[in-house]
Amino acid sequence: MNVRRSAAALAASAVLCVGAAPAALADTAPPASPSAPPVIPSGLYGKNDPTYDGVWRQSFALLAQHTVGIKPAQQAVDWLVGQQCANGGFASFRPDAGAACEATTMFDTNATAAAVQALKALGGKDAAVKKSVDWLKSVQNEDGGWAFVPGSPSEANSTALVISALAVAGEKPAEVKSKAGKSAYEGLLPFQLGCTAEPAADRGAFAYQPVDGKLFANGDATAAAVLAGLGKGSAVVPSGTDTPAAALACPAGATDPAAAAQGAAGYLAEALKKDGHLMAVTPGQVLPTPDTGNTVDAVIALAAAGHKQSAAGALEWLKANSAPWAKGSPAALGTLILAAHATGTDPKSFGGADLVSELNATGPAPQGAETGATEVESEKDKGSGNQNLWWIIGAGAAAGMGIGILLSGRRKKNQL
Repeated sequence: MNVRRSAAALAASAVLCVGAAPAALADTAPPASPSAPPVIPSGLYGKNDPTYDGVWRQSFALLAQHTVGIKPAQQAVDWLVGQQCANGGFASFRPDAGAACEATTMFDTNATAAAVQALKALGGKDAAVKKSVDWLKSVQNEDGGWAFVPGSPSEANSTALVISALAVAGEKPAEVKSKAGKSAYEGLLPFQLGCTAEPAADRGAFAYQPVDGKLFANGDATAAAVLAGLGKGSAVVPSGTDTPAAALACPAGATDPAAAAQGAAGYLAEALKKDGHLMAVTPGQVLPTPDTGNTVDAVIALAAAGHKQSAAGALEWLKANSAPWAKGSPAALGTLILAAHATGTDPKSFGGADLVSELNATGPAPQGAETGATEVESEKDKGSGNQNLWWIIGAGAAAGMGIGILLSGRRKKNQL
């Protein structure tokens, strides 16, 4: 989830390194110092600088509220809709939504895909959803995949997120094809580590992008690929069944999206067994640290795949350890609420925290007096934390294009 926000800053810095200033930076001058207070629109959730995650965090806040039966503030919905450009795409954040998007606007497939999920869930925004879906189709790479910034090489994170958005919007990803005839799933599945990968524990995982022609397991890419392979979005309806996650089945996982998703779920289940959470290396550190954001994503993915028992340990770890990570972050709180919803857990009593109230407090008050979570709907009843990212820009400017690949592989760390 949150890795995508770091990717936005890295992408922006990479563009700066080659001399093309992205609109996100051109339209919003950097603060005089890292502590300079940003200007936060009244309809936007969160108090931190929205330059790289405004649309993303708004989408997850609205999606989470809707999922637990809360009607978001109209001004919050209007703010998100107002961020859409005429062509249907979204930038990460536009400070002046009244100004027309330009050729220099730095469009963001992740933000667009997240907005599609939120607007589709809220209802009444079919025209906006269709425009965004059409735009996403228009920026599909020839290999069938997508990049964070259109025109860049495909990577698994963005490809998976777009596939989920397409599925939520009612599209059939297998039939969404590039000009070269490659489907969305053909763009995603080559990123999966197969049954000959070493170490064996990484088999079934997805990589972000190849590094020197080799794939490395990436928790964020893997969790996103599970949802994409199953044709689901982040708002997962709790399943009435629960089975143990299994290892990647060969050779089916190489060609069948659902089988690939189950193999990826098997990898996540094994990775969570040791400590109850995923690990990653934070920039500036040598030893791995707990990866809270991708652990949340893993819980949602396992629940979506029908393996809640495989996510139980991680869910308990999150209850005890996620509060500092999620404090004041609409994206983090929203994703935790979605994880609670997916597992049939009460988000108003999550390790002693009321996630719903905490999320509501980050933005305009929801409509109506009732702002609590509704009872979770079962399958049978039915029938990403923003922090200041200027340090990332500095790192990207120093290392250039290469750092995006470096931090997006197995060593990439959630920072928001």
